[in-house]
Amino acid sequence: MSSLPHAWFRPRVSRRALLQTSGALIIGLHLPIRVRAAEAPQGPPPPANPNAFVRIGADGTVTVLSKHIEFGQGPFTGLATLVAEELDADWSRVRCEHSPSDPKVYANLAFGNLQGTGGSSAIANSYEQMRRAGAAARAMLVTAAAKRWGVAESQITVREGVVEHAASGRRANFGELAADAAKLPVPKDPKLKDPATFRLVGKDGSVRKLDSTDKANGRAVFTIDQHAPQMLTVVVARPPRFGGKLAEVNDSAARAVPGVMEVRRLDNGVAVYAEHTWAALKGREALQLTWDESAAEKRSSDVIVAEYRATIARGSGLVAGEHGDAASALASGSIVEAEYVFPYLAHAPMEPLDGFLTWEGDVAVAKFGSQIPTIDQQALTQALGIPPEKVRVEVVFAGGSFGRRAQATSHLAAELGQVAKALAGGSLARRPVKLLWTREDDLHGGYYRPMVVHRMRGKVEGGRIVAWSSAIATQSFLKGSPFEAMIQKGVDPTSVEGASELLYDIPAFRCELHTMQSPVTTLWWRSVGHSHTGYAVETFVDELLQQAGQDPVAGRLAMMQKAPRAAGALRAVASLAQWNGPAVANGRARGVAVVESFGSFVAQIAEVSLERNGEPCVHKVWCAVDCGVAVNPDVIRAQMEGGIGYGLGHALYAQVPLVDGLPAVRNFTDYRSLRINEMPQVEVVIVPSTERPSGVGEPGVPPIAPAVGNALARLGAGRLRQLPMFGNGKA
Repeated sequence: MSSLPHAWFRPRVSRRALLQTSGALIIGLHLPIRVRAAEAPQGPPPPANPNAFVRIGADGTVTVLSKHIEFGQGPFTGLATLVAEELDADWSRVRCEHSPSDPKVYANLAFGNLQGTGGSSAIANSYEQMRRAGAAARAMLVTAAAKRWGVAESQITVREGVVEHAASGRRANFGELAADAAKLPVPKDPKLKDPATFRLVGKDGSVRKLDSTDKANGRAVFTIDQHAPQMLTVVVARPPRFGGKLAEVNDSAARAVPGVMEVRRLDNGVAVYAEHTWAALKGREALQLTWDESAAEKRSSDVIVAEYRATIARGSGLVAGEHGDAASALASGSIVEAEYVFPYLAHAPMEPLDGFLTWEGDVAVAKFGSQIPTIDQQALTQALGIPPEKVRVEVVFAGGSFGRRAQATSHLAAELGQVAKALAGGSLARRPVKLLWTREDDLHGGYYRPMVVHRMRGKVEGGRIVAWSSAIATQSFLKGSPFEAMIQKGVDPTSVEGASELLYDIPAFRCELHTMQSPVTTLWWRSVGHSHTGYAVETFVDELLQQAGQDPVAGRLAMMQKAPRAAGALRAVASLAQWNGPAVANGRARGVAVVESFGSFVAQIAEVSLERNGEPCVHKVWCAVDCGVAVNPDVIRAQMEGGIGYGLGHALYAQVPLVDGLPAVRNFTDYRSLRINEMPQVEVVIVPSTERPSGVGEPGVPPIAPAVGNALARLGAGRLRQLPMFGNGKA
């Protein structure tokens, strides 16, 4: 991946933090860790920074700086747990906050030179790094105590924030030793605990989630909460069709709306600046706009699907994975064929996109829920036309993302910079701006999970699956982005992950990809390619096993010799659900699915019935997850539960259909999500593991749709080939 500009700034310190860190120990480490070759950082490792990961205040408070944004998935708690474990801190005195934006110090070790959150990598790439930071801080406190008391370090113990020399009865809390410890060199290779002695990591009930209280009582500050004197609220009118361009604008009526302060053209839209949100929205409604749609997307969804089908039928896709001779094996005999169609999907986080920016003199400071600060800072730099060292990005809480804020092209930051730059030289210059996207803006604005068509062919012989081929047609969102280098030999790996290589031993296998073109903007969506490949693979293998007369669990296990951890998760969920087959009983059937994604293995069994109107009712879901070392079991269970609800709602109801190129949804009234009374009971078991931690933010999503689909097939609803499963998405 290419190197991106970075900024050097000290983090802004509040009065409270300043008091707490007077005479404090501030630990900053870059400690190299072993990562998979595919995740190895590019270029030289970032240097040490004296203000990086851990601050211990004079009052004994331990503050962990998180290089990953917290938007509900749990990195604040997870990263702080790793530090507190090695530090032997008192959890009641542990805090966490977002780190500054500085990729030289806070790079995601799975992303190369980028600071960012995504790919369910927060704990996976920080596991040893944060443990070492905590261990180094502990060692420095012990050394400080030993020197103060004139005793051997080996005679000192640390527990729950207290350093003690038992023989003399002397003891001190972290705060009392912080100033002395701060004068010591940082150990280069601090000793880590034996995991067998962990008291926080992997222990149920050992820690409370750090951000929950402030989010529940309203003290947590999100982008939408940002405010400053003379702040202007800004909304933007954008092209109604993807690929459209602004031709003409008449803003006289908009300027007449009370509270509207200014109207300015942007690169491809019109910004309305107002004293408050209502005036901005009313001003935007009053704009008279003409759009040039000569290059815009004007096809409807059914037309696009037909073109995808025709492309697959013509063949000649790029090979994404192959072994054996699938073409010969599938040339004769009884062949099972299936086609799956997946719609465009919006991310629809509770807090739509927004951003806050002050630009005074030469320095610009942006505050928003930035998921990849490095790319966002570059976009702001380009938009404002000032040097990168003059642009600071301060990360704040975000109300969800599901991939929406991980913008490869950073269109939000670019637009935020444009709305500020457009005021330059006028009477409103240097006034803070808050850019808001409404729910309608977000659902209409694209950056969707791409539309996808899968065509599958399989062969069963002698009671086993002997051949398999799949062809996938979809758009690539890596092409043209800073991550384009991930495309190898024309194949976007995020389009085929989970389909280009299976968990199952099938002698003849082939997967090919057709990359389609459209002006519709697309972006990774929670679980990325697995969001569709999981469904296509797991429902098709289930169908083939049924034809072979195999039990869905036993049949899968018989083909999983090369995937022992996936098999372990499948056995665990079968045991949890007391699996005795998928047969219908009391009007209910069970379906199973198992998917590996982001290094984690998740198996799910869903118990489903059909309502009188044909709508599926999911009563219970059993889930087993092997995600390596389980740092915070309660967070892992919460992520599995949340992923199941998110995946289920979208599989049953959600889609963004295009009608003559226009998105035919506006809000949650027609972009249907799961209601609370529709959430099934969920039971989760975490498979014990000594493997390095892997992702949990996304892997709960892929198995739920195929598990439900497979149960519905047993209920006589047929094999559902097109999502969503029920209705047209209307509430």
